[in-house]
Amino acid sequence: MSGAPRIRAVLFDLDGTILDTAADLAAAANAMLAGIGRVTLPETQIRDYIGRGVQNLVTRSLEATGGASAQEASSALAVFERHYLAGIADRTRPYAGVLEGMEALARAGIPMGCVTNKAARFTEPLLERTGLMRFLRVVVSGDTVANKKPHPEPMLHAAAKLGIAPGETLMVGDSLNDVASARAAGCPVVVVPYGYREGLAIEALGADAVVATVEDVARSITMNA
Repeated sequence: MSGAPRIRAVLFDLDGTILDTAADLAAAANAMLAGIGRVTLPETQIRDYIGRGVQNLVTRSLEATGGASAQEASSALAVFERHYLAGIADRTRPYAGVLEGMEALARAGIPMGCVTNKAARFTEPLLERTGLMRFLRVVVSGDTVANKKPHPEPMLHAAAKLGIAPGETLMVGDSLNDVASARAAGCPVVVVPYGYREGLAIEALGADAVVATVEDVARSITMNA
């Protein structure tokens, strides 16, 4: 991240960046599929459906098991959401380095936020139950503003809430959606190598850098502050 602008705030994507949610999402998706008489899918396959919101995950799961009408998809989504809320943090945990990185940023006085396409009814309990909400001054969920990532509005809204210019607000993500949204908003953007990229190579995301952990992000920012 050398040569980057001074960073005065950090925004994080949720799924695949600060929380490993794949196991609980896959469990809900497979419970949904079983409940409507479909075959279940490997967790590794469902991981590739994560990152554009639960409706996309449900749609792709249905497509992979025979397709569905709009009415069937709507019913399936309701079933998925019921299962997901029931087990939303059964196996979801922060990735290695996330707590340490956020603690370091907090000590340095760097304000943080979360920008996700996940609806607030899922985002907020997840952040509370995993202990991350205490670090965040703003949370922009998929239903907070009119547009979702890759539109720039979620990033711009979060930066405005933090009172920091987009060019000084670093986005940390794991997907093409994160990079596209940050670019459109004028935010510098880095990606972690362990998240949900919908099968894309990490080089294809076009981020400013690949950073191994959130702790490394914090170290870079606090060293250059």
